[in-house]
Amino acid sequence: MLRILLGEPPRQNSGVLAEAMDNMGTMAALLRHEMNRLEDQDHEFRKLEIWTRGLISSLDELEQSWFAAAFYRKLVIAGFMDDMTPQEQGDYARYVYFYKNGFIRVFSLLDKLGTVLNSLYDLNTSKVKAHFSYFTVLRQFHVLKEHLFLADQLEQIKSSYREPLQNLRKRRNAEIHYMNAEMQDDLWQRHRGLHDKIQLEDLDGHLEDLQQGLDMVCKSLTVAFSYSNKQWRKNARP
Repeated sequence: MLRILLGEPPRQNSGVLAEAMDNMGTMAALLRHEMNRLEDQDHEFRKLEIWTRGLISSLDELEQSWFAAAFYRKLVIAGFMDDMTPQEQGDYARYVYFYKNGFIRVFSLLDKLGTVLNSLYDLNTSKVKAHFSYFTVLRQFHVLKEHLFLADQLEQIKSSYREPLQNLRKRRNAEIHYMNAEMQDDLWQRHRGLHDKIQLEDLDGHLEDLQQGLDMVCKSLTVAFSYSNKQWRKNARP
């Protein structure tokens, strides 16, 4: 959708994005098959299918947010806020909007994945923490000693992206709980010199963190749904 609005051709899924989309699509198809076969009296299959399709939409929206942020970042040339033209100020504001939308979606999507895994594997994480996160679900696998192969794979992915996730989490927390994330850098610079020009934050570094967050999400989804698809086929009744 955003690519069309920006005059760009539609996305062709590839790499880790395509793997994640394909594995989630397979799970949705398996759930539909079971709904048709068993009539799904308690609507459990339907619920999981809706959640899975929600994850597909959420991943699409996250990737589009990253793409749009990267698109507008290229239009920001000046290194200082005071040196921007009105047009460039608008492009910078659009970059900020989509970048913030992206890093918020990274953690929102992971928590949605946690909800699906919690339901698929009867982890009862809500007994540990009423409003649990994806990371709480990962710990619950180990507490229950269930599906440890899956849990270990997901932990390895999380660990390999520790630094960019920490960076994104700090900015997400600032955005939600304290102030606009991009204004943190302005505040720090004002402490250094009240009348100095405001230098822009590290736009390329922030976009790289968001790209890494997107990759981490894609790999986590691929591992989770690839494993779940195999488990589903293995346990399916004829």
